[in-house]
Amino acid sequence: MFESMIEKLKTKHQKLVFTEGSDPRILEAASRLKKEKILEPILLGDPEEIHIVSQKYGFLTNEIEIIDPKTYPAIESMVAMMVELRKGKMDEATCRESLMKTNYFGTMLVKTGYADGLLGGATYSTADTVRPALQIIRTSPGNRIVSSSFILYRKIENVEEKYAMADCAINLNPSEDELVEIAVETARTAKVFSIGPKVALLSYSTLGSGTGESVDKMRNTATKLKSMNLDFPIDGELQFDAAFSKDVAKIKASHSPVAGEANTFIFPDINAGNIGYKIAQRLGNFEAYGPILQGLNAPINDLSRGCNADEVYNMAIITASLKG
Repeated sequence: MFESMIEKLKTKHQKLVFTEGSDPRILEAASRLKKEKILEPILLGDPEEIHIVSQKYGFLTNEIEIIDPKTYPAIESMVAMMVELRKGKMDEATCRESLMKTNYFGTMLVKTGYADGLLGGATYSTADTVRPALQIIRTSPGNRIVSSSFILYRKIENVEEKYAMADCAINLNPSEDELVEIAVETARTAKVFSIGPKVALLSYSTLGSGTGESVDKMRNTATKLKSMNLDFPIDGELQFDAAFSKDVAKIKASHSPVAGEANTFIFPDINAGNIGYKIAQRLGNFEAYGPILQGLNAPINDLSRGCNADEVYNMAIITASLKG
């Protein structure tokens, strides 16, 4: 799935910040990314500690850029910039203290344009990765929230299947307007993975077969999206079987432009989304990539603290590929 993304990245020479530079999983992935000339990793942390860990595990990091916030020569200008960005919310002393932490420092490297994106969370919590992004990078024009999606992928007998699902990790119970943002951003993410988005707003009802507050929310969201002159088809509310199965679609939603062919699924709340993607992952033997953060002004993503080096490698490619 990553072949075309890798080939594109090799022509872009992007810089990606890793906030936990001395973590063996990060070092293994960064060494591989550098060796394969996919992107330019920037490791944050104490250079001596990073080199000790590298030597212990046999990773080659001599040609990888390492930055220690504590000895960064342009720290004063970075502090001043952050004070201006956080005016009225963080004073100079607080900004200076925050920039000694690699999550804030790395986010500022992205803000200044020195790096193209950031990948963190191998040891930081999701909140510790997302909070600096919201405070410094902020949401892109037209967006009010950050959302997330997962890409589900499997290959059986040389036949590839790819689906996008959202929001499975960030927004607990999104409103209609928030679901509009989630749907648009998830369609944009789907395109990065060469998924031509056909978006289904999921529910326990199909086009009026059921009633309830959640049904109304998904139906109204679909109506709002249809009025936006989007470049991809959308429909809802749809039950998953009607959205996914051509046979069921013929019975339940024969005139729908999406039913039976949907590949991008928007859930009514985080309960449905989180349960749904994990059922697909486990029972369907899909690989799940994410959560992929959406709606920010720059590509920033969060790792699971239980991730392995392969997952770091894949998420680095995904994060860099999200750069517009």
